[in-house]
Amino acid sequence: MKVLVTGGGGFLGQALCRALLAQGHAVTSVSRSRHAALDALGVPQLQADLADRDAVLHAFSQGFDAVLHNAAKAGTWGSLESYYSANVTGTQNVLDACRAHGIRKLVHTSTPSVAHRATHPVEGSTADEVPYGEGVKAHYATTKIEAERRVLAANDAALATVALRPRLIWGPGDTQILPKLVERARSGKIRLVAGGTNLVDTTYIDNAAQAHVQALAHLQVGAACAGKAYFISNGEPWPLRDVLNGLLRAADAPEVSKSIPFGLAYAIGGVCEALWNTLPLSGEPPLTRFLVEQLSTAHWYSMAPAQRGFGYVPQVSMAEGLERLRASLQHK
Repeated sequence: MKVLVTGGGGFLGQALCRALLAQGHAVTSVSRSRHAALDALGVPQLQADLADRDAVLHAFSQGFDAVLHNAAKAGTWGSLESYYSANVTGTQNVLDACRAHGIRKLVHTSTPSVAHRATHPVEGSTADEVPYGEGVKAHYATTKIEAERRVLAANDAALATVALRPRLIWGPGDTQILPKLVERARSGKIRLVAGGTNLVDTTYIDNAAQAHVQALAHLQVGAACAGKAYFISNGEPWPLRDVLNGLLRAADAPEVSKSIPFGLAYAIGGVCEALWNTLPLSGEPPLTRFLVEQLSTAHWYSMAPAQRGFGYVPQVSMAEGLERLRASLQHK
């Protein structure tokens, strides 16, 4: 197929491009800037801001068979307008462009954060069993809820859609989670919340890409996976303490052992939010209430629906992924 990947220059986006190329697809990326890594892969690149409807319509006009909509504004801080523009308006423009140009398949990268409900744990559940979050204290999650709703509602006889919710993607090439984690560990600014004993799922980068490519292969009008959302992970829930320290060991960074109580962490998160909202402080606050809830609550999922829907069985285990990560960092 001729496949367009939105946000192809990012961590997951590059993995999607590599996985699609390995399957023999013709791949093009669309994003706001050009990426040398995609040039090295031989992936044609289009430049467009997905919030710009006319630019999106033009970019999607080159006869694509399918779209992997991966681009989004992530993170824990920023204005509602910036998140809404990227995640909701951008997604709506992608849907409209698919219809305008007769593109019949759309795989949307969502997030488990759409089902976040304060300190309510999710333990072995499926996407059908967990409702969308309410009263979520993060613009990222609230705008991704709206984006996913629109994608699933768009599924019909002309356009088949599916939403994947990969949990905490990590691995070689990560430019988000690992660098921040390592920097804070080396500066002694990282703490566990409530001991870090809560079980959490994560997703090795190659498994995340595998899930998207398999969903694309199975997706068509009337397919079992069409119009549905799926949690994606390694299917190996670990205590958060072990996840963080596994990543830190792979990067030869100090492990984290100190912990603070949930109540104190939550209060600090609230104070940080207030300061960043009222003072001209740069960057993201070191802690938010949403992040504290994420760090202290069990979040792990059933992979059975993804296996039934499109054959997803993660190929790289946590242990193997950590070894690959260590090897990649040693060869930098």
